[in-house]
Amino acid sequence: MTAELVALDRAGPMLRVTLNRPQKANALNLAMVQRLLEICAACGRDRDLRALVITGAGGRVFCAGADLSEITSSRADSANSAWQRVPTALATLDILTIAAVNGPCIGGGLTLALGCDIRISVPEAHFAYPVLRNKLIPGKVVCDRLRALIGPGRTSLLLLGGAKVLAPEAKDWGLVDSIMSHGRLAQGCEEICTTACAAEREHLAAIKRLCRGDLP
Repeated sequence: MTAELVALDRAGPMLRVTLNRPQKANALNLAMVQRLLEICAACGRDRDLRALVITGAGGRVFCAGADLSEITSSRADSANSAWQRVPTALATLDILTIAAVNGPCIGGGLTLALGCDIRISVPEAHFAYPVLRNKLIPGKVVCDRLRALIGPGRTSLLLLGGAKVLAPEAKDWGLVDSIMSHGRLAQGCEEICTTACAAEREHLAAIKRLCRGDLP
């Protein structure tokens, strides 16, 4: 059952990961987060893999965030929880990672997208991180990544001001790297992966480390 909540589709050296809870707007529960960590660990061991694309099922929402009923009932230290480890697990993979944002990208969904090297969005998507409203503390990795991409003022607009940023503005900020139509998104992400899929793993990893110079 857990595996079905995160669907996998392997095409040679590229893996498509789909958040598969459309009836809940692909909101992340703890089982999904743990499954994503398992997938990242497996990707790190897979020497034939070159690229990972993560998207949301249903065609309308990338991810509505974390399942708040689970977060509010959790007694775990948030700084050491599975929720906080996911963006680092994605960011430290030595393969190309792309977030194919096919709809609203909220809270925990934005956490996943920030862990990826590239964020491709449909025009209709919007981005938000309502941590104050939901009485949550964002992880340091998320804050560092946001600050590196969009600067401290815009980071504050998202986290402190509760801003909802539409895809075109998110692209102007640097939060989104490219905008593609729904019909173009999947194929466009595959095309971006082409060069990485043809590369040697060690060469790919070395250049990724240079591109992601903000990593510890």
